[in-house]
Amino acid sequence: MEKRAIFSGKALPYMLLLPQLAITVIFFYWPATQAVWQSFLLEDAFGLSSEFVGFENYKVLFQQREYYDAMVNTAVFSSLVAFFSLSIALLLATQADKNIRGAQGFKTLLIWPYAVAPAVAGVLWIFMFHPSLGTLAAPMRFMGFDWNPLLDGGDALALVVMSATWKQVSYNFLFFLAGLQAIPKSVLEAAAIDGAGPLRRFWTVTFPLLSPTTFFLVVVTIVYVFFETFGIIDAVTGGGPSGSTTTMVYKVYSDGRLGGDLGGSAAQSVVLMVIVIALTAIQFRYVERRVQY
Repeated sequence: MEKRAIFSGKALPYMLLLPQLAITVIFFYWPATQAVWQSFLLEDAFGLSSEFVGFENYKVLFQQREYYDAMVNTAVFSSLVAFFSLSIALLLATQADKNIRGAQGFKTLLIWPYAVAPAVAGVLWIFMFHPSLGTLAAPMRFMGFDWNPLLDGGDALALVVMSATWKQVSYNFLFFLAGLQAIPKSVLEAAAIDGAGPLRRFWTVTFPLLSPTTFFLVVVTIVYVFFETFGIIDAVTGGGPSGSTTTMVYKVYSDGRLGGDLGGSAAQSVVLMVIVIALTAIQFRYVERRVQY
């Protein structure tokens, strides 16, 4: 029999919902509303005076070639980080789910990177791959790789992709491992008895049963790449060289905080918010159809 919570009055359930509703309103709806309003204003660098200019900030924004370059960088960066963080985490989770020696220590080590702050993760990777001081840069030069993320845009993009992927793999690994452990072993044993090999069992049984977890992680990873990778990019490349690693979220910061264009920065944040909401809606509208609950 299904158990249901029954409240004697209406006050208690509303009181239980109030903290979460307050957090949502204060930290999401209020800042989002302020950003939308600020995007219609022309403000000085100190925010002391403002003038309503309508859609002028958006018009100027979409006339900038640098903004379209940031869009392309964001698309490439987000696609690479999402693909590698999800695929590597799934591979590690399938291996950790096996009865192997030292599996507990293996799982613990894979969880640790999730506790590292994004900026710290970026610093760790620049320490390893700095062209002159990095511990791994000298062996790469010895093997013939002309590695210099400070001057080469491709190397810089590869470095921030590796940093962001390493940071997100732990989170995805946890959910994939939990999803694998929730799959009934009898289903896999039945497929094995029917003659399905390990690879066929994975694609026909395991992966379809993991589709709810995969769908959730795709949505979370997209949000992570668009917003939470700012600290990594700021610590590793600062958007350079020549804007090759400037993503949309970093351009919001550089134009607003460093450039003093508060209205243009607010317009960029609104565009970024709309893009992320649209991507999430598309995923729920079309991708969720393939999810098997």
